[in-house]
Amino acid sequence: GLQKMEYRGYDSVGVATLNSGKLLIRKGIGKVEEVNRSLGLTEMVGQLGIGHTRWATHGGIIDSNAHPHSACTTNLAIVHNGIIENHQELKEELLKKGHTFKSETDSEVIAHLLEHYWALNNDVKEAMMNTCNRLKGSFAFVAIFEDSTLCGARYDEPLIIGIQPDGYFISSDVLGFLDYTDRAIFLDNRDIVILEGNNISLINFDGEKVNRTPTQVAWE
Repeated sequence: GLQKMEYRGYDSVGVATLNSGKLLIRKGIGKVEEVNRSLGLTEMVGQLGIGHTRWATHGGIIDSNAHPHSACTTNLAIVHNGIIENHQELKEELLKKGHTFKSETDSEVIAHLLEHYWALNNDVKEAMMNTCNRLKGSFAFVAIFEDSTLCGARYDEPLIIGIQPDGYFISSDVLGFLDYTDRAIFLDNRDIVILEGNNISLINFDGEKVNRTPTQVAWE
């Protein structure tokens, strides 16, 4: 999937997988094939995973600024496209709460916000809603949680769900999953998707259920 996205241009690559509740993250500078060769991305085991190719905006081209970004103590990780305009304000708030940051990116605040809100009552849906409502700017992000939940949300950046009989994909471009399925749901602004096993639920930032009709993508 990441190799299909190489047309966009990027400077670093990373993957996170979840295997029996344990999160594994490998990421580095370079092309997909180079990073795979040095870090063994294709050998990472797990029941679900997320990946990303980054084009540096906030923070230089260094390994620690590559996605995915993890939180402090909770096994969760995120990948993000877009710009979080109020990231500095959010970072300062989270630092005061005891969070430790490992990168210079604006994206990492999403992981720590999710961790903060999830710790309140272990409710992924509430954590996603609260986090999305705190973010200003443009974003499409996907989060992987230690309880095997995969979530995504979008505002002014694309996010698409690929549908298979036995599972789902989430991608910013249909090319990310077109080798596997041509059935897709194009999320609207302020949509949140929550995937738990074979169950999918779509809500908006206010927690209201939304319906999006699947469409068939032309292979060509």
